[in-house]
Amino acid sequence: MTTVADAPVTRRTASAIVVGRLHAPDPTADVETDVLVVGTGIAGLAVVHGLRGSGLRVDLVTKASVRDGSTPWAQGGIATGGAPDDDPALHVTDTLTAGAGLCDEDAVATLVAQAPVAVAELLAAGARFDREADGTLARTREGGHSRSRIIHAGGDATGLEVQRTLEAAVLGPAGGTPGGPAGAPRLHERTFLVDLLPDGAGGVAGALLGHLDADGGCWSVTRVTARAVVLASGGHGQVFDSTTNPAVATGDGLAAAVRAGATVADVEFVQFHPTALAARRPGAVGAQRPLVSEAVRGEGAVLLDADGTRFMVGRHPLAELAPRDVVAAAIGERLAATGAGHVLLDARHLGAAMLERRFPTVVAACRAAGVDPVTRPIPVLPAAHYACGGVDTDLSGRTSLPGLLAVGEVARTGVHGANRLASNSLLEALVVGRRLAALLRSDLPARRTPVGPDGLAGLLDASVRPALTAGTSRDAGVLRDPAALARRAAALADAAAAAHVRGSVPGLATWEATNLHTVASVLVAAALLRAESRGCHRRTDVTGPLDAWQAHVVAARPAAGPVHLEVRA
Repeated sequence: MTTVADAPVTRRTASAIVVGRLHAPDPTADVETDVLVVGTGIAGLAVVHGLRGSGLRVDLVTKASVRDGSTPWAQGGIATGGAPDDDPALHVTDTLTAGAGLCDEDAVATLVAQAPVAVAELLAAGARFDREADGTLARTREGGHSRSRIIHAGGDATGLEVQRTLEAAVLGPAGGTPGGPAGAPRLHERTFLVDLLPDGAGGVAGALLGHLDADGGCWSVTRVTARAVVLASGGHGQVFDSTTNPAVATGDGLAAAVRAGATVADVEFVQFHPTALAARRPGAVGAQRPLVSEAVRGEGAVLLDADGTRFMVGRHPLAELAPRDVVAAAIGERLAATGAGHVLLDARHLGAAMLERRFPTVVAACRAAGVDPVTRPIPVLPAAHYACGGVDTDLSGRTSLPGLLAVGEVARTGVHGANRLASNSLLEALVVGRRLAALLRSDLPARRTPVGPDGLAGLLDASVRPALTAGTSRDAGVLRDPAALARRAAALADAAAAAHVRGSVPGLATWEATNLHTVASVLVAAALLRAESRGCHRRTDVTGPLDAWQAHVVAARPAAGPVHLEVRA
């Protein structure tokens, strides 16, 4: 087994991944706008909120309803300063430590410095955060944080409150229809991002949007030309068969960016939340499992194995409050060693009153699954939670393609590095969203003329999705064996070769399956290329990080050819 000693890294192009544009019906309508925002979670709504009063025409797109994204599920909170014993430098240090050497230090410093302003704007918009008896914002501590700096709402319903606040501010009671607030965006629900439109000169001129019926079929396609396309489409947790992400998190924005030739980076770094409920939420669609918030451990809950032994003490100085990658890996190793299907999170000593007040969402989810956390330890296991990599951007959302911007979980800003610090994600979406909006106000790209597609991709039949996600979880989950990764890469290549351009009726199920395949192909190739263990990427053949691998695995599709991966410092 390789140790943490230096080993040479070959900075060369890795094996190629072939992709092409998705097959879809011909457009039947053309629409022109200034800014097209894809996604209606905190990231997309933060951008639109920042564009209020700009006079720009804004169209806001979501493939389901406006509240069906990941933001309403966010339980933890928003990391921000203000506590008497805290200091911005400590927040920066905690973020860099969690990121395991791959954060952009300037981006982290900017994020932390601008956090108070972003949070103040959210409060001014009407957000109702929990407060202490003296009226100050209540703060708690989560894994990897050296201070209590996490503000929250409704105990463990922060995301839902943020979503409510921004929806009301951006869409108003009329929900983006005529009669809403002045300058409100045009909202398009049940509208799918089929592909980005190239301009023939290396930029993006707009997008193809598929309009979905109640069964997920595509009843029409619109060609939208836009001066700026903003991807705020969220993550790709559904590429695994166990995730905390909702059913809509199928990597559509990331896959479209890959097909368009945008540079993506650090896709191998997927944060697995250590404590997802080892049972699916009743009525859940796809691979979603209920999340048992990290804040439960922040309040004193402890992890036990199947024999009732506490196993995080001695593993890390912070024990259960170690960064998520450490806790998830420890659980993965414990499960592999014992053959058990889950470990236990014991919060009984916190008492019924505290649990029901502070964690009503967690308690309700557990009880719905037949587990009362007041009287029994909670069965938990790691589940894919947050994508640390994505479309490569700066902290104002600029990508490698003119006319294309990205914000939120679909983007890789350099803030998270190899592992996200808890509760930095909502903060990142707020800060980057307002910076992106300011950029568009001052420097909106010129309008470009779209050109035709450069070749159609085969569509995967929706029936392949269960095997695809199960294979990704098995071979590219918390612990990654290089031989298993190689087999998975070969299986994904075989699936791509068997796809048919017009063999499937285009619609949501086939588009999502194809997008998941594209994301899985890049993720697995990057995980196979990165021959070390760092952050939330854990190889079974390497015990730790290698100095020579303090670099990024990037993927791009130059000149409309295959996607190539390479290592860059």
